[in-house]
Amino acid sequence: MTYAGVPGVIETRESYEETTLVVDPARLVEACLVLRDEHGFNFMSDITPTDYLGWGEVGVAGYIGTAAGRDLNAPGSQGLARLPEPKSKRFSVSYHLLRVSDEPARVRVQVWLDDGEPVATVLPVWPAADWFEREAWDMMGIPFEGHPNLVRILMDDDWEGHPHRKDYPLGGEPVRFSDEE
Repeated sequence: MTYAGVPGVIETRESYEETTLVVDPARLVEACLVLRDEHGFNFMSDITPTDYLGWGEVGVAGYIGTAAGRDLNAPGSQGLARLPEPKSKRFSVSYHLLRVSDEPARVRVQVWLDDGEPVATVLPVWPAADWFEREAWDMMGIPFEGHPNLVRILMDDDWEGHPHRKDYPLGGEPVRFSDEE
């Protein structure tokens, strides 16, 4: 399927039977409106932020499956070790859209952001974005400009930091929900 006329598209990728439209963050809402109104994507199923801090610094080997299975205790690259492709910025935010009709389709709209760089809320386009954007703010620190209630949704209001970021400190947090005072 072609997505001619979608504004702000920087790149189109096809992978795993899904189309990804990389969009300029400044034109995200405009692109989403065109996808909803002109291409029929009437359902936003998810918003997924990803932190790529340190991406591309270490090679990837992984586990190779064979007809006999795979041994998770014996990693090996089978000659396939490679460095992942570099990413343009630290964070990506992916919007997973579905067209629920006689001709169903799916598309992923993706924007790339640096730390602290805001992106406009898509709440006026898809009201279901409310909690997804709040979760992305709470867990990853992605600011959504224009969101009417961008407050924590999973962590306590006084929680410091964003626990799904790769630079979030591991361990050392006291247990806050015990019977002891």
